[in-house]
Amino acid sequence: MAIQFSLLGALTVTRAGTGLDLGARQQRLVLALLLARAGSPVPMDDLIGLLYDGAAPASAANVVHRHVGTLRRLLEPGLPARSGGSFISSRLSGYRLSPAGSTFDLEDFRQLTGRARQERSLDLYSQALALWRGRCAAGLEPPGRTHPAFAAVEAERARAAREAGDLADATGQLRRVLPLLAAAARDHPLDQALQARLLLAYAADGRQAEAAAVLHTAADPGPELRAAYERVTAAPPPARPAQLPPDPPFFSGRTGPLARAHRIVARADRGTTTVLAIDGMPGVGKTTLAVRLAHQLAGDYPDGQLYADLRGFDRHDDVLSPGKALRGFLGSLGVPQDAIPGELHGRSGLYRSALAGRRVLIVLDNCRDTEQVRHLLPGSPGCLVIVTSRTQLTGLLTSSGAHPLPLGLPGAAEAREALERRLGPERVGREPAAAARIIEGCGRLPLALAVLSARAAGHPGVPLGRIAAELALAHGSLAGFGSTDPHTDLRAVFSWSYRALSEPAARLFRLMPLHPVPDMSIAAAAGLAGVPLRTGRALIAELERAHLITEDRPGRFRTHDLLRAYAAELSEKHDPPQARTAATAACARFYRATAYAAHRRLLAYPGYQALGDPGPGATPLAFAGQGDAMRWFAAEQHALTELVRRGGRRGEHADAWQLTIAMQQFFERSGRWLDWVSTARTALQAAVAGGDLVGQARMHRTLAGAHYSMRRLPDAAAHLDRARHLLDGLGLTGELSRARLNLAMIRRAEGRHEEAIAELSGLVGPARAAGDDKLLADALAGIAASTAELGRGTEAERLAREAMRLFEGYQDVTGLGDAWQVLGRAHAQAGDLPEAVRSWRRAARFYHEADADAPAADALAAAGDAMAAAGQVEAAGQAWGEALALLAHEQSPVSRRLRERVTTMGS
Repeated sequence: MAIQFSLLGALTVTRAGTGLDLGARQQRLVLALLLARAGSPVPMDDLIGLLYDGAAPASAANVVHRHVGTLRRLLEPGLPARSGGSFISSRLSGYRLSPAGSTFDLEDFRQLTGRARQERSLDLYSQALALWRGRCAAGLEPPGRTHPAFAAVEAERARAAREAGDLADATGQLRRVLPLLAAAARDHPLDQALQARLLLAYAADGRQAEAAAVLHTAADPGPELRAAYERVTAAPPPARPAQLPPDPPFFSGRTGPLARAHRIVARADRGTTTVLAIDGMPGVGKTTLAVRLAHQLAGDYPDGQLYADLRGFDRHDDVLSPGKALRGFLGSLGVPQDAIPGELHGRSGLYRSALAGRRVLIVLDNCRDTEQVRHLLPGSPGCLVIVTSRTQLTGLLTSSGAHPLPLGLPGAAEAREALERRLGPERVGREPAAAARIIEGCGRLPLALAVLSARAAGHPGVPLGRIAAELALAHGSLAGFGSTDPHTDLRAVFSWSYRALSEPAARLFRLMPLHPVPDMSIAAAAGLAGVPLRTGRALIAELERAHLITEDRPGRFRTHDLLRAYAAELSEKHDPPQARTAATAACARFYRATAYAAHRRLLAYPGYQALGDPGPGATPLAFAGQGDAMRWFAAEQHALTELVRRGGRRGEHADAWQLTIAMQQFFERSGRWLDWVSTARTALQAAVAGGDLVGQARMHRTLAGAHYSMRRLPDAAAHLDRARHLLDGLGLTGELSRARLNLAMIRRAEGRHEEAIAELSGLVGPARAAGDDKLLADALAGIAASTAELGRGTEAERLAREAMRLFEGYQDVTGLGDAWQVLGRAHAQAGDLPEAVRSWRRAARFYHEADADAPAADALAAAGDAMAAAGQVEAAGQAWGEALALLAHEQSPVSRRLRERVTTMGS
């Protein structure tokens, strides 16, 4: 596979798009020097001198040989020992590197600059200088920076930059090469000839303050630099600034935000300055939208446009201060440099005076916070200010009346349109499925789409399906989204927001991929980070302000898939394995403890429960009632079931089956029976693998309950038989009694009512003797249900009311629903339809109070069936509709039956 060498910046070597680990610093220095002199022999003395500052040890030559051998095998895996390979060959007392058959940015730079000189082409100079990502072999200095070989390469860059500046000056295109000149001049601060050309370019761009700063920051300005400054100051200032960056050529979509911005501007009070605040996550396209909007509105602001990249999320020393920004704006507005005040408030006052009575459009890009832009806002009406930031500028909204324009991810159609703008509708249309996978793999993030589409545009013969497949292989990482330009490299772009976080928020961001599922609550985040709930709330708020997470549902926070991949990379790099393991364990403890608390809240009779106390180590949430507990289980179901699966994979069998027991009431009441079966099977497999007989018994019993709810009676009976056998062997007599109750329920569902009554009657005496009101009430209600089915209504009503009194005694709301359900059946058997319907509706109300939607739907369905049989079709349809509304999950046989009946009625 092709190798790509990069020396113009940090030293990197990639194979098929994957970066190679180049080893320790000395080994990287050896490779850097061989690349700097590629094609020429490098004597051993030069290599040793590079590695050792001062006297070299006797083993120095062996060290060089060892490094070269390692590099040869790295570049050519499988190379036999002592083989020279095709890249690095031995030459007398040294080595020579030949990059033939690979790509090498230094060679590309030299070829482009050679052609640029011959053809006097500014395009070629621009392409050549754009290859530089920093100083030659950046990061290896010293002595890398001072070595003659690297200095010589640096000199080639400076020369090319000067030549490009001269050609641009001669053709009136200095603004075009300004970014390239600025980058080169930053790395060559002592090259006054280069600094002079940068000064001229700043002036051509209307940035008089920056032009003056080039002269004033020089230690001893020479004749060329002074001459450039005199030329600039002698020229008249521009009549009106026109500093907007070029209109984005591939802009597409965003019709909603653009239309809203136009409406705000159109309705704005002409007596005030209008401020639009665009915020959004990194890479979502804030700057692109701001520049497009500014170009659309520029005609309404005849006195010019000002633009400043405030670099709010760059390294601290690179952030553009308000004072520097004001100096640049004042110079662009025609204020002489020597008339600009030195202190911030003086500059701000002069700036506002210069804007008074003028209509100027101002774009303040990449702002860190309100304080950075406060002094840059005009003080008089007529101007428009567009601010972009990665954070929510709450202070700007409150203090300056800014209009918020939050920018989210584009829709799938807009993302496809963006792909078509870059690759052409024909290419995208030929492979629509592959295009959809690319969009999905990029998470619809505009910057990620731009990186992928630019790469695809550079390889027009590569099918989109191949690009989509490569992207799928890299799922969960940022491989494939790298770039030599820090403004388009996803890691670099994300890092600007990450570096702005406080350390606790940064730690939580790194740990978020360890959470069982992508979305989480504040309480779960606090559990993961091991901090109090109040602290967790503050950290989540900080991450949300930074747009590193979003609240996609009330109380549920999610990070974009690519940000999640970035966070995972950071955690692998910065968090020791033991810290990651501890965070994962803390998160699991929070879920176990809170599931236990919610389970206890749902149990009407807390004296009986099969779930052990999770013990100390976590602070669970507290639940005011059963509804709160049910809502928590619904919100956290996916996280809990994933923890069950994790427990099974990691051999934590007790955690797996105990979490399943905790969710049992939730599954049963909400009608999520397929989920119940799937989760319990996973937990049963874990218990079997761990040889946990108690866990096996309880999972067989819970599976019996799930299958019974789905009316899969043979499966229910089989699991219950296995559970009873295990419970008997373990001597768990209390649970055996409950299992007999379960068996009676199955017999009743099979229509074997006398057997059910006999089984339950055997429980009544022992339950009375033991004072077990829960077992007694359930047994009486079960006997009443079978008695009603056998047509003995009076006896059924007596038993049901006795059970009802017991349920009321310990406030078992679902038990009361069961008793009223039986009364409804008894009244129906007696031919008293109105009383039957009232009883079933009473049952539904009790079930609803306990957030038990599935049995409530059963009660309403029974009422509807009885009314339909009596010819009350309209009333029956209403009851069926109410029942159907409670069954949001297509996991219930009742829901399918009701849908068929409602559909039949509608037709």
